[in-house]
Amino acid sequence: MTAKVVQPGKGSTYLLLGDFYTFLATGKDTGGTYGLVEMVMQPQSVVPPHNHYQADEAHYIIEGEIEYQLEDQTIIATSGMYLQFPKGDNHGFKNIGSKPAKILVWATPSGPELFFAEVGQPVNLPLTEEEKSSLLTPPNPADLEKAIEIATTKYAVKFIL
Repeated sequence: MTAKVVQPGKGSTYLLLGDFYTFLATGKDTGGTYGLVEMVMQPQSVVPPHNHYQADEAHYIIEGEIEYQLEDQTIIATSGMYLQFPKGDNHGFKNIGSKPAKILVWATPSGPELFFAEVGQPVNLPLTEEEKSSLLTPPNPADLEKAIEIATTKYAVKFIL
C-alpha cells in the first residue's frame, strides 16, 4: 500500500441506475483490505434488500435521509449516522429525502466496489446541471436486469424478494 490523496470530485466516478459512485480507494490501493466509495443517491432511489457473503459492508451518512431495512427492522439514517452490515446480513435502503443523499460505503475485504465500475457508465466530474439532468433518466429494465445478473453471478449478491 502507498499513500493516496483523492481531492473532492477527482476519484473515478460511475453512473449506475441513476446514482453516482466515486472510488476513493479500491483493493488495488489498499492491498485488498477494503474498498471505499462515495455514493450519491438520487431522491427515491432504492437499493433492494440483499445480502452478500464475500464482504462486510458499512455506511456513513454524510448528507440526506436514508431509510434502511436491516433484517426485520427499519431505521431512518441521517447525517452523521454509521451502519454496519456483517457478511450474510440482509439489508436494503432508499433515499426518502427530496434531495440527493451522500453516503460513504466501505467493503472489507475489497472487491464488491468493482461492481460499480463494471456495470456503471464512466462520468467525468464536475457536471453542469444540464449534463446531470441528461444523465439522470430512469433506469431501463435491460440495465436493471444486467446489473442484477452481474451482481448475482460475479459478486455473490443474493437479492431478497
